[in-house]
Amino acid sequence: MFAFRLEQLAKQLDATLHGDGNLTITGIASMKSAAPGQITFLSDKKLQNQLSQCNASAVVMTEDSLNHWHGAALIVKNPYLTYAKLAQLLDTTPKPADDIATSAVIDSTARLGRNISIGANAVIESGVVLGDNCIIGAGCFIGKNTVIGANTKLWANVTVYHNCVIGDNCLIQSSTVIGADGFGYANDKGKWIKIPQLGRVVIGNDVEIGASTTIDRGALDDTIIGNGVIIDNQCQIAHNDIIGDHTAVAGGVIMAGSLTIGRHCLIGGASVINGHMEICDQVTVTGMGMVMRPITEPGVYSSGIPLQENKVWRKTASLVLHIDQMNKRLKALEKKLLNVST
Repeated sequence: MFAFRLEQLAKQLDATLHGDGNLTITGIASMKSAAPGQITFLSDKKLQNQLSQCNASAVVMTEDSLNHWHGAALIVKNPYLTYAKLAQLLDTTPKPADDIATSAVIDSTARLGRNISIGANAVIESGVVLGDNCIIGAGCFIGKNTVIGANTKLWANVTVYHNCVIGDNCLIQSSTVIGADGFGYANDKGKWIKIPQLGRVVIGNDVEIGASTTIDRGALDDTIIGNGVIIDNQCQIAHNDIIGDHTAVAGGVIMAGSLTIGRHCLIGGASVINGHMEICDQVTVTGMGMVMRPITEPGVYSSGIPLQENKVWRKTASLVLHIDQMNKRLKALEKKLLNVST
């Protein structure tokens, strides 16, 4: 168990200390569940009234919330960001592996850096390079000639195919597949002929990928994931896609092939994005968006119909089905009115 004096945390988080700096902090919790010895945070001023019922030893907050709290505090400008950094300091998540398991299968030509951990039944094939402090969880498969950078962590049962590149300080959650064949076929009179996928997947530094996500290798050129990209669970990234630096992709997103997404974009959950086109930098696609055309201007884009009562939805659907007919009638009416006015 970690234990920090509140004064220590203030220094590490560049926060202003209010109250007793000698308080011992052993964990972090929500305002509702926090107990003495724990620290919590207030990022939404609408929840200030809950502070009177909070049992935490200290709260991370902005200065203008201090008059709602009776105890010790860490004063910052952005409590949510400070909470993220604080959670890293107090993180008790175990490592995916410790040392190198005797059941791991490691090819003699693989090059392992310093302080490597490889879990039970993992397979490291020929030509693989693992950087310093890599952690490979139990049951992982790392294909031939793949390179994984320093401090990168793979949880159990991640599969990385041959010739892929993963940068430094990456985190990949369980059951993700990197470098599987893209969906490439030619049609010969109704029969599908497979096109070998000869490209790679190249992932930058500081990338995090959620559980059960699939990133396909390129057909000829590479599939590229930029630095600082975060991808949630159960996403499909097709062959030859390029995702720019620091873009965030929420769960269940499907991207078709040969798509380029710019930097600092936000892709909402369950969105579907067409391939062979480009989305520029700083674009937000809200949840369940269907992107069928290129986006050339930064901004927020939405599609889909919000949930409605079934009776209301049926009327809406009926109107949509008749919209072409309504349009023709409207044009005819406009033409008649124009003729009358002239």
